[in-house]
Amino acid sequence: MRGRPARGVACGRPRGVKCLSIAQPFAHLVVTGRKKIELRTWNTRFRGEFLVHAPLKVRAADMKRLGVREQPTGAVVGRAEISGVKTYETAAALRRDRRLHFSNSELEGIVYGFVLRRPKKFRTPVPYKGMLGFFDVDGLGR
Repeated sequence: MRGRPARGVACGRPRGVKCLSIAQPFAHLVVTGRKKIELRTWNTRFRGEFLVHAPLKVRAADMKRLGVREQPTGAVVGRAEISGVKTYETAAALRRDRRLHFSNSELEGIVYGFVLRRPKKFRTPVPYKGMLGFFDVDGLGR
């Protein structure tokens, strides 16, 4: 059979599920559906479901500011879907969507907002070591 490999298969071998590390409390806000936009300084063409990993590093000031109690870290805590990317070129545009991304940082250059939908929090977090950017995780997600 000729043509493209089946979805989820590259060069004849299955690919893992995409995963993105998001610091607490923001990982919790994503998987519970409160956070609708995840901000990054880099863009992505990726669209679809990904796992949400909460790294060991916690943003304590944001936990207090947002009223989020202790949450799991060093684990995959749920999943969500990226449906698009919004580009923020001004501080005013970023401020207008604050209720969707919960960031109180000021804009320094262009910022990309990954538009999220279909969140799901896992009942039991799965311990996992994270990485920068999107990374593949085998054996989790579906």
